[in-house]
Amino acid sequence: MDNRIKKFAEMIVNYSCEVQSGERVLIEQNGSSAAPLIRELVREVYRAGGQPFVNLSDSSITREIIRGCSEEQLAFMRDCQMVEMEGMDAYIAVRAADNISELSGLPGEKMQMYNRILRPVTDQRVNHTKWAVMRYPNASMAQLSGMSTEDFEDFYFDVCTMDYRKMSAAMDPLVELMNRTDRVRLTAPGTDLTFSIKDIPAIKCDGKCNIPDGEVFTAPVMDSVNGKIRYNTVSSYQGTEFNNIEFTVKNGKIIAAVCNNNDRIEEILDTDEGSRYFGEFAIGVNPYVLYPMKDTLFDEKIAGSFHLTPGACYDEAPNGNKSAVHWDLVLIQREECGGGEIWFDDVLVRKNGLFVLPELEGLNPENLK
Repeated sequence: MDNRIKKFAEMIVNYSCEVQSGERVLIEQNGSSAAPLIRELVREVYRAGGQPFVNLSDSSITREIIRGCSEEQLAFMRDCQMVEMEGMDAYIAVRAADNISELSGLPGEKMQMYNRILRPVTDQRVNHTKWAVMRYPNASMAQLSGMSTEDFEDFYFDVCTMDYRKMSAAMDPLVELMNRTDRVRLTAPGTDLTFSIKDIPAIKCDGKCNIPDGEVFTAPVMDSVNGKIRYNTVSSYQGTEFNNIEFTVKNGKIIAAVCNNNDRIEEILDTDEGSRYFGEFAIGVNPYVLYPMKDTLFDEKIAGSFHLTPGACYDEAPNGNKSAVHWDLVLIQREECGGGEIWFDDVLVRKNGLFVLPELEGLNPENLK
């Protein structure tokens, strides 16, 4: 067995989820290539005194379920999954699909119904368990990143097993600053957007949930967002690839959207009342993730980026927005990607992807590696 897998499993179970004796841990695998990690996670949960439970799934089968699903069927599925999730203390998901676009081309109304009805299970998992979600370095991910499988594995384990304790300490001044901040302004090519984060908590993500990790998030006051934003990172969402997304926002609501697939983005934004409002604003700081690879778990952590998310907020940083949608869209502000600035209460905080305030310089890439 690759010692890196053992080290990774130990980190997930003992640091990310802090599994304690007697706790129930649900481990889910999508795809088949992650079996070595799943086996080691089961062993590590047992070593911690926990009780592992495993669910296996495949995106090609999920596709067929969604294609013919009914509301009654999905409601029963939700109720069954909810009973299981409510009994869990921790949740670990390993995503290893052979094709990340497996759910593309499905009828929009079926995808909306599936996500809307099953959303409470996700909410239960996110808000009431200790959880960690990660990809697995298979050939599909290597291909997306334009790397050989061997080189991608080396990159993956460098990113995912970095010194999160060091990152966590460096995040504290940013959390404190965001908790004191009212007005935020974001600028970049095609972007000039303002909003308030007043009285909404800032939360650091330091290897406890999504792996790889490296962001500090909060949420905008729902009706405070105004201006325009042009995202410069490709996003694969619900099986469809989106490029060059531009939003016009008035009093919190997305009133116009343009991209490479205008019909599909309108379907997503019309999912429910909350899908045209934003539920998260987060700043990415992982020093090993520099360029997008069409995988949100990595792309939202890119050093020098931020993401502003249409859809539901998190309970830890509540702004009142509820939705079946939570779509992390990323804008990189490093100079080679077009540059940009973040301002808090008229004070420049980050320019061209680098923090300029002395107390935040510890989060710049050269200081985190």
